[in-house]
Amino acid sequence: MVQTRPELAGDFGMVASTHWLASAAGMRMLELGGNAFDAAAAAGFTLQVVEPHLNGPGGEVPMLVRRAGEDEITVVAGQGRAPAAATLEHFADLGLDLVPGTGHLAACVPAAFDAWLTLLERFGTLPLGDVLAPAIGYARDGYPVLPAIARTIRTVERLFREHWPTSAAVYLPDGRVPQPGERLRNPTLADTYERLAQVAASRPREDGLRAARDAFYRGFVAEAIDEFVRTPVLDTSGRAHAGLLCADDLAGWATPLEAPATFDFGAYRIAKTGPWGQGPVLLQQLALLAGYDLADTGPADPQLVHLVVEAAKLAFADREAYYGDVPDVPLETLLSPAYNDQRRALIGEQASGELRPGAPDGRPPRLPRLPAPVEAGPGVGEPTVQPAVDSQGGTRGDTCHLDVVDRFGNMISATPSGSWLQSSPVIPQLGFGLGTRAQMFWLEPGLPNSLAPGKRPRTTLSPSLALRKGEPYLAFGTPGGDQQDQWQLQFLLFHAIFELNLQQAIDAPTWHTTHFPSSFYPRESIVRGVVAEDRLGAGSLADLRRRGHAITTVDGWSLGRMSAVARTPHGFLKAAANPRGAQGYAVGR
Repeated sequence: MVQTRPELAGDFGMVASTHWLASAAGMRMLELGGNAFDAAAAAGFTLQVVEPHLNGPGGEVPMLVRRAGEDEITVVAGQGRAPAAATLEHFADLGLDLVPGTGHLAACVPAAFDAWLTLLERFGTLPLGDVLAPAIGYARDGYPVLPAIARTIRTVERLFREHWPTSAAVYLPDGRVPQPGERLRNPTLADTYERLAQVAASRPREDGLRAARDAFYRGFVAEAIDEFVRTPVLDTSGRAHAGLLCADDLAGWATPLEAPATFDFGAYRIAKTGPWGQGPVLLQQLALLAGYDLADTGPADPQLVHLVVEAAKLAFADREAYYGDVPDVPLETLLSPAYNDQRRALIGEQASGELRPGAPDGRPPRLPRLPAPVEAGPGVGEPTVQPAVDSQGGTRGDTCHLDVVDRFGNMISATPSGSWLQSSPVIPQLGFGLGTRAQMFWLEPGLPNSLAPGKRPRTTLSPSLALRKGEPYLAFGTPGGDQQDQWQLQFLLFHAIFELNLQQAIDAPTWHTTHFPSSFYPRESIVRGVVAEDRLGAGSLADLRRRGHAITTVDGWSLGRMSAVARTPHGFLKAAANPRGAQGYAVGR
């Protein structure tokens, strides 16, 4: 089994993330005497600076938290809600049948800042100024431009020059696209962070955190957002629209703390967010696969790939029919043995070409009006491998991830996203743009994920945390939209069933299905589609094609950006990060 890097081991602390600078910033907090939650927040704020094409201060961040000495796992539900003015009628009056993927109209309340401060207030120990210091430094002094940042800016260069001049001012320094490895600064964002840190510094720690939150959601940040979105900007509809988000929407936001959805799989209890996100779809896949003896297969065995793909089709069909920020998601039934015995019987020896949601408790499924699926053919790729470019030049965004465990036994998994540089123009007084997560709502009434004021969109953001024999053991996750809970499932199976270490499980060949509708415009799906790294091997790929899967092979090191940390029964801490893209890193001692 290929292993590209060592699985890190130590007993002081471990931080793993999608960018080496963020991992180092988190480790700095541990060295200062902070805990895992201080480290996670510092890494998260740093990611907002050094991966601006993947997340930003105007975005969102769901987290799973397990504090040492406590029995419960807590969901810090950092997903903002739709504005009060975001009604189906408003979009109909604008002549829109979908929420544009860029611009002002798709903004929900920017939840990331409040979520990180809620984490610090409830679970952290360090002052806000210490936690923000690395991000302020990288924003003011600059950071090395990743090749992906340069590519992303190049795709939206014309949009910035002609329609979003405030973004051009930040991301086209000296009037040109920055080259990979060059230094990129965002001094306005540094000023914003610094101002919030100064507000906090003038008070005792917890009072300071509350004051900084007020400055963001009821002070100068909210005022700048409210003013900026009143001016229409061009979006993917091809027209300019003003936004719906206002100061009152921000003033009413507070990050909920929630209980997780869980499922027991062998010795493991896996925790995810509730079905306002897609997290439980990982649990549904586990419930289906629990009926098979997977130990007789292996990581590249076509039988394993076939079963995992077919289980994903069934679970994600249920996601489409039932998940959303509504009170009546039948999750208990969706995870029940009886329901999954019935659903498992649908998995045959050949690849299914149907989208087949179930009928939990006899409830008939209702799917949105979906575009016709695409029949697979030569050159069919996958959006996160080569970024999709919309009609106005904007590229579809992606996500970050981080995991931390400390010597006390605290553990966190967090998935920051949104506020992508390519999706919403920079607010000139603040140095960042808003998120566009409302694009994930349907404008068709009566669905679990239909747009409504004050409602959370059903996102794809999906951190994971696992107990083993009742003890906190593993935090893991990846960017990747709809693929997050497919790549994470494979990592978990490789580690839990085939006993690969964390790094080996990340390095193993990866795949995913594109058979169900994408969560992002234009909601495409590819009948029987499977995207697989070519390292699965010619024999396995041929076997899968014989079973009817429409296989698209990609470079052997291109799918997923997994990271993970663990705490063993012997008191050792472990960590690993993805080598794909030459960007993710784990640090620790």
